[in-house]
Amino acid sequence: MAIFIFIMAPIMIVVLASFTPRGYLEFPPQGVSLRWYAEVLASPIWLRAFGTSVALAFISATVTTFVCFLAALVTTRRKVPGQSLFELLVQMPLLLPHAALAMAMFSLVLLIGLRGTFPGLVVAHLIIVLPFVYRPIVNGLRQHDISVEEAAMTLGADPATTFRKITLPMIRPALISAFLFSFIVSFDEVTVSVFLIGVDLTTLPVKILSDIQNSASPAIAAVSTMLMCLTLAMVYVINRLVGIRMFVENRA
Repeated sequence: MAIFIFIMAPIMIVVLASFTPRGYLEFPPQGVSLRWYAEVLASPIWLRAFGTSVALAFISATVTTFVCFLAALVTTRRKVPGQSLFELLVQMPLLLPHAALAMAMFSLVLLIGLRGTFPGLVVAHLIIVLPFVYRPIVNGLRQHDISVEEAAMTLGADPATTFRKITLPMIRPALISAFLFSFIVSFDEVTVSVFLIGVDLTTLPVKILSDIQNSASPAIAAVSTMLMCLTLAMVYVINRLVGIRMFVENRA
């Protein structure tokens, strides 16, 4: 119980501080106001940063979900030479310290001439979210009984029909969950993104970090509260679909 309180206390302080009517962060707030929520929602700077983060997360999640699905189909249905090495490489972003990963991503986008551009951020985020997509899809395919597909083809269904009517419906929860989880990871990423933003390009987490360092406005608490609500909502959807265990199980 004490550990739970220790974890939740800073979060509750941020949430309560977001309702302060004053022009600076205070806790406990001397009154309740939605002033800072209204200011954030009316600010083109905050909205532009939010739009960039949403677009970046959506593209990263969509591309990695599609690519990892194809890769997982191969690695779970066939014995592929070097499969263990491939899966290790996919999991590498989880093994490297984020600061080291950020420097590697910075060197990569600088080398290909995309520093400070949206495509450069996309390239980096595609690599970052790979392990969060690949693992749940692999687990979902390994839980799927392949004999059902074999029975469908034995009864006359061609491979395309079997895939569309058997494989895809059974793996759909894992695909949706992988997409949502990778969306959250990309949307919340700040360590790598801060190395890759440009003068007119920033993400919402980087904007929050910048404002904390420069002004500590209550608007930061309001944005943070809205992000926590968004993240909790998406995690709830994931848990309702397949359960969080999909991301940690490693079935052979």
